Amino acid sequence: MGKRSKKAQEAFDLALPVAQQMGYDLVDCEYKKEGQGIYLRLFIDKKGGVGIDDCEAFSSAVDPVIDSGMHSDADFFEVSSPGLTRPLETIADYVRYEGEKLDITLYVARDGVKDFTGVLAGHGEDNVVIKAADGTEYDLALSDIAKAVRHIDF
Repeated sequence: MGKRSKKAQEAFDLALPVAQQMGYDLVDCEYKKEGQGIYLRLFIDKKGGVGIDDCEAFSSAVDPVIDSGMHSDADFFEVSSPGLTRPLETIADYVRYEGEKLDITLYVARDGVKDFTGVLAGHGEDNVVIKAADGTEYDLALSDIAKAVRHIDF
């Protein structure tokens, strides 16, 4: 999640209670010009992922809230999933993907190893535990993680 513009933060704040009520995690919001139009995009997620039906349901529920609560000149309004390869950035992201396989890169190598792949076995407020295929568990501080993404097998 990068720094949001003022309008994106306003939309995020309005949409957050709707997302929570519907059981979604509101993970980000964009308000930006693309080509000739201005886009307002909300990104939702949930354990197990979101599909088109989730995006449609949330869009229908949040659209009137955005329309009545914000003075927006957006030409287009979209609701989307954050995508499979979106980096995990908050503890809520790690909670959502507990039990799934992740690829983690550290800022500085630990015992000569900088890249870890394993199942997210647990978390604390400022750390995660990764269980590698050989059964070794690694306790990694969030502040040491440069990048974490879901592992995708093809």
